[in-house]
Amino acid sequence: MSGKVILHYFNGRGRMESIRWLLTILEVEFDEHYLTSRDQYLKLLNDGSLLFQQVPLVEIDGMKLVQTKPILYYIAEKYNLHGKDIKERVTINMYSEGLMDLMEMFITLPFAADPKSKLDSIQSKANERYLPVFEKALTGPLYLVGGKLSLADVLLLECTLMLEEKLPGIMKEFPSLKSFQGRMINIPAISRFLQPGSKRKPQPDEGYVKTIMEVFNITRPLP
Repeated sequence: MSGKVILHYFNGRGRMESIRWLLTILEVEFDEHYLTSRDQYLKLLNDGSLLFQQVPLVEIDGMKLVQTKPILYYIAEKYNLHGKDIKERVTINMYSEGLMDLMEMFITLPFAADPKSKLDSIQSKANERYLPVFEKALTGPLYLVGGKLSLADVLLLECTLMLEEKLPGIMKEFPSLKSFQGRMINIPAISRFLQPGSKRKPQPDEGYVKTIMEVFNITRPLP
């Protein structure tokens, strides 16, 4: 299992996309093994590869890691994007968990019984609970924590771009966040990742939803 990082997930964003973003900005090469059938998923289960019977699964440094947050924190720690001390680290984690809470709403959106109502809820929470926090944190500083790039910055860029895909214009009241976006997308690795043909995944479509429901044997929309 040594060598190149291997990602096991669907050919879509979901809970793996943040991991792709982080590896990309670090310029860490990775291969992807896509789940396309229930038999593939059951094989991973039978092999003992899925600690809690869930993906994402990431093979790295001779380990098989599951659960998105621990995977992100491990990679960030390994490549010095997790703060210089325990206080910076906990601040990065707080920002990161808030962003992942918001992005989780997008991850489940394609499976919702009432997507419009859910999107309205996302917009409200983003405007009232999440974006003001980051606008304040970036009024002056270039990065969220310690004056240098961290995991939280990578997740913030991913999240704000995701918001704008579904809710154009949502960032107009947050000028510091827009400036932050502009700085981040000029980082060469990110600029390449945002181009067609990169390993960045498109917005979920019906085929992606259908594959996940078949692999996990889901028979009805989520509430």
